[in-house]
Amino acid sequence: MMPTPAMYTGAQAKPLFTEVPAAARTPPLDLLYITDRAPAKGPDEAEPYTSDRSRSEAFGSTTILFGDDMTWDTLVKQSLQTDRSPPLDLKLGATREIGRFPTIPYEMTATGTGLMRAPAVIEAHETAERALQAEVARRLASSPRKEIVLYVHGVANTFSDAALTMGELCHFLGREFVCAIFTWPAGGRRGVLFGYEVDYESSLFATEHLRKTIRAIAATPGLQKIHLLAHSRGTDVLVTAVADLSVEAYTQRSNVSQRYKIGNIVLMAPDLDPDVAVAKVFKVASDPDVPYGSAPNPKAVFEHMPGFRITGYVSPEDKALATSGWLFGSLFRLGRLDEAMLTPEQLEHIRTIGFIDVIQVRGTTDLIGHSYFHSNPEASSDLIALLRYGLRPNEPGRPLEEVQKPFWRTLPAQGTGAAH
Repeated sequence: MMPTPAMYTGAQAKPLFTEVPAAARTPPLDLLYITDRAPAKGPDEAEPYTSDRSRSEAFGSTTILFGDDMTWDTLVKQSLQTDRSPPLDLKLGATREIGRFPTIPYEMTATGTGLMRAPAVIEAHETAERALQAEVARRLASSPRKEIVLYVHGVANTFSDAALTMGELCHFLGREFVCAIFTWPAGGRRGVLFGYEVDYESSLFATEHLRKTIRAIAATPGLQKIHLLAHSRGTDVLVTAVADLSVEAYTQRSNVSQRYKIGNIVLMAPDLDPDVAVAKVFKVASDPDVPYGSAPNPKAVFEHMPGFRITGYVSPEDKALATSGWLFGSLFRLGRLDEAMLTPEQLEHIRTIGFIDVIQVRGTTDLIGHSYFHSNPEASSDLIALLRYGLRPNEPGRPLEEVQKPFWRTLPAQGTGAAH
């Protein structure tokens, strides 16, 4: 299990499990999953879903197991220790598929004036969508918070990798949210460079499924907010999907916060070209010819979106992104961004927008400095302060060093945890 986030250690440690219902105080943690991975061909395979693509999106339940024969009280004690000996291992438990959408492209049927979706495929789609929403609603009913945290992983991740990472984050979010993963067909070994280029193409494939997933989940009765987290190459999958949804919302005279209940968008170690990121994030704002309702309205006012924020976690010590930048021929990736790379005009523009923060993470806590969002106790603590407590940078309980707004830097570990 990941190191204990800094906010849960030291003299001023925050309590971890304060809202967990009595019936849920057991070590196993149940996650919702949505995937366009191909299912395993048999029960003897190591993973329930493979790195191959499926044109049919599935969803279901998977269980995260914390240790062997561990009681809840022991797990709580272990979760608050800065030095666990021996380490607490996580593993994947039972995985059960609940539903599946039709295979794309959806079947069409000819009419006298053109083509339409086949009635059977419409019924199958609507049946799957209702089943997904029913599963989300079931989880919301027993969740202390009526909010979902959805995680999108990066390259070279298996189904288990994605589930275990979200499982430990969900655990340290106090088990208060409905937690879910969108897991796309990464982790293959075909091609050169350990399959990076194949994973890259699969990330493009997955964008359409993620867009429809967010739309379906957002329409679930009882949902208050959905928080979207993505790591590495998964950030492009997420940003592309949300950019498309922002166009949809704008044409309905709305925005992604109102229409799709999006609260936080968190981009962790984003494997994105900065120019591509800017083009996607500001897709609507930079295109006044997009219809606003029935016709374009270049002077339309973009209303404030209370509770909506985009937060990027970056590190100049990220070796994985240095390699990615070399592969793409870019000078740098967004996940290595530094305020010195922006002009004063660009910094002022971001400050005017008002809902973007960039958190620079110091120090290397994993082999290549790419997974600091859960391997670095200061970074994970800041992420939890953002999601669980809704804190802005440098508010009490979320200590950061101001670099030059909107850039902030995590503080070095204090040892005693007194600053937290």
